[in-house]
Amino acid sequence: MGFAARAIEFLALGFVFLLGVGVLVALVLLVIDRFQTTDAIRRNYPVIGRFRHLFTMLGEFFRQYFFAMDREEMPFNRAQRDWVSRASSGQGNTVAFGSTRNLNIPGTPIFVNAAFPPLDDQFASTEAMLIGPYARAPYNAPSIFNISGMSYGAISKPAVEALSLGAKEAGIWLNTGEGGLSPYHLQGGCDLVYQIGTAKYGVRDRDGNLSDDKLREVAAIPSVKMFELKLAQGAKPGKGGILPASKINEEVSEIRGVPMGKDSISPNRHPDIANMEELLDMLCHIREVTGKPVGFKTVVGGPEPFEELFKLISARGIEHAPDFITIDGGEGGTGAAPMPLIDLVGLPLREAMLMVSDLRDTYGFHDRIRLIASGKLVNPGDVAWAIAAGSDFVTSARGFMFSLGCIQALKCNKNTCPTGITTHDPSLQKGLVVESKFKRVAAYAKCITYEVEMIAHSVGVAEPRQMRRRHVRIVQPDGSTVPMNQLYPRSGSNSFVS
Repeated sequence: MGFAARAIEFLALGFVFLLGVGVLVALVLLVIDRFQTTDAIRRNYPVIGRFRHLFTMLGEFFRQYFFAMDREEMPFNRAQRDWVSRASSGQGNTVAFGSTRNLNIPGTPIFVNAAFPPLDDQFASTEAMLIGPYARAPYNAPSIFNISGMSYGAISKPAVEALSLGAKEAGIWLNTGEGGLSPYHLQGGCDLVYQIGTAKYGVRDRDGNLSDDKLREVAAIPSVKMFELKLAQGAKPGKGGILPASKINEEVSEIRGVPMGKDSISPNRHPDIANMEELLDMLCHIREVTGKPVGFKTVVGGPEPFEELFKLISARGIEHAPDFITIDGGEGGTGAAPMPLIDLVGLPLREAMLMVSDLRDTYGFHDRIRLIASGKLVNPGDVAWAIAAGSDFVTSARGFMFSLGCIQALKCNKNTCPTGITTHDPSLQKGLVVESKFKRVAAYAKCITYEVEMIAHSVGVAEPRQMRRRHVRIVQPDGSTVPMNQLYPRSGSNSFVS
């Protein structure tokens, strides 16, 4: 028998063997599926029914890469992610032929171009803005666009390092998130906003209460410029932070002061703050202890709490006001949250910011309380809209995650993030190379600022904070547009937002 004949015989025997193994496996699965009681499809359609689960799992992959159009995906579509990718890589962000955006969708903002925009030599860069005039160490914040809160633990060591280094290079601030201050936040030397969550990680005593001594220790770090008291976040109003046990390693456990092997769940609110008076008391206390500007982050459910707050400030005196308020829209994201809260609770930012800025300015606090917009703001148009609507600053978390290489795998609540951003698995973290990613972070921040300034110049003003509601028109159901200052008029005359 020749070599070729023996090879054919060997292959045939191998095929028969594999076929036999396949049949045996199918028979075993058939018996298992027929007699299991948890899955009706597999019980009624043994073996074949397993493909339904497989295709369901693969559906997300195929929709993202093969079937979804550029502007169809949620929570962020391909066009948005591609813009961030180009901006982060320093590539030109020009496109050809025409817009792929549907400009007839109700609610779409259209910026009003000026008939005679300022010339190139009449532009002005965005100026720094003072926060906390009554603090012993006010903060002159240099950038309108900054990094929102992402805790070490929720995101990985190399991700925090890249954000810190990138923020320093871009001249923006980095919010620590509620997980406390890690060495990696400090690595880049950027400006930091220390967030105090409901569990008070990093500044708590053994009983979980706020520790003044630890507050002073944190405040003594020169790069910590402000403190943010987190009341709520957009993805889960009324629910505390959730860090799954799988993401709590020894270092995270030590920084947060929580045990390993158990989910870290923060209280749904600060136990020591039950009303607006106690909120102002806490803010003033932290500002007195630290000497730094102090504000709070929350989600808007209606105007009544803010009316109560601003009336109380008027009665107490302007020095008792928070130095800033961060408004997180109900569309905000997180690493882990219950679906009912993600989908159903909290006003979208596009209503909330208008509401709060109206009330702030009506009560005369425009120059005292800075407003920070947060929640799904990743592209220049989003940021420009927020500034025109009344915010002084904009922060983004997911935009900077995209700049780090996030592919929207939707695995943030697990320890299996394929890009190394939200995992503590060293084998996955190695894909996130800090030395290159921090440059992408900086490039993205600079590109956002540049293009927001470009929009401002197009509407006829010298820099972004001069934009007003009259510079934006909103698409209506019939396809026409109406100026935003007509849709949302201010009570009385107010030059800040007219």
